[in-house]
Amino acid sequence: MMRHTFFCIDGHTAGNPVRLVAGGAPLLRGASMSERRQDFLARFDWIRTGLCFEPRGHDMMSGGFLYPPTRADTDIGILFIETSGCLPMCGHGTIGIVTFGLEHGLIQPATPGRLRVEVPAGVIDIAYTVEQGRVTSVRIVNVPAYLAASGIEIEVPDFGPLTVDVAYGGNYYAIVEPQGAYRGLDALGAAQIVALSGAIRRLVADKFVPVHPLDATIRGVSHVLWADKPRGDGADGRNAVFYGDKAIDRSPCGTGTSARLAHLAAKGRLKPGDSFVHESYIGSRFVGKVEGAANLAGQPAIIPSITGSAIATGFNTIWIDREDAFWEGFQVV
Repeated sequence: MMRHTFFCIDGHTAGNPVRLVAGGAPLLRGASMSERRQDFLARFDWIRTGLCFEPRGHDMMSGGFLYPPTRADTDIGILFIETSGCLPMCGHGTIGIVTFGLEHGLIQPATPGRLRVEVPAGVIDIAYTVEQGRVTSVRIVNVPAYLAASGIEIEVPDFGPLTVDVAYGGNYYAIVEPQGAYRGLDALGAAQIVALSGAIRRLVADKFVPVHPLDATIRGVSHVLWADKPRGDGADGRNAVFYGDKAIDRSPCGTGTSARLAHLAAKGRLKPGDSFVHESYIGSRFVGKVEGAANLAGQPAIIPSITGSAIATGFNTIWIDREDAFWEGFQVV
């Protein structure tokens, strides 16, 4: 067929877009969501680029598909897509997809208020609240997070030296705390964050390529997290997360918050039971918590949780037509 039709529920989590592709998902091969992710990347990545890149998406676009799980102890499977790729895990995406799926009857939990979800990075546990038919809060107990490397020194052209740590929270993050020429998010500004982050990601990759100890398909630093002190009352920290080629996460970033919790715990700045209210670049918030200590294949780790909410903004039926010169989408870089 020349034309492929996708029915989507669009919305956002804490300001960052979520596109739940509720109709049109391809049948995937694989005995786990991780294997299905690899199959999707090999055979169907044009769906991701077509739905996320221009002219049907934009630089910040992200979302995912619902699938039957491969495990009997889970309720649903999720495959994530965004401009940066087909991610192992996406926190803001999970909050949005679960919210839209529950509100529109696409997810039927075995236990009301609870879900076990299989994602490519593993299994996550979810608790949610409903008021008058609306999902008002989603809490994710995420996969184990850990500090993968500390004290990586890089020299950023036209900016200067930085010392960067790398942490995992479902994706790998280069974490930059205020130092040297980096005096904080507002002093830097969105345009400079975008301009510098790609170079930082490449420089870190030249020195360190993290590989998940249980799944070698999860590897490499994909995101850059610029950490800062909070701007609003009641928050504990603020961040701007860079992903893809030009995107800054409008939400506080779920896997980024998980990575930051692991980073702070490894540095002795958080302990099990501590909460951390994380503010985004635009001021929206997630509540993170160090649920407990963990061991990840011999690696000290934590179990993080993230709580947030999402809003659906409408339905969207999208065609990808092979007669369209831009059927696979495009980016302007």
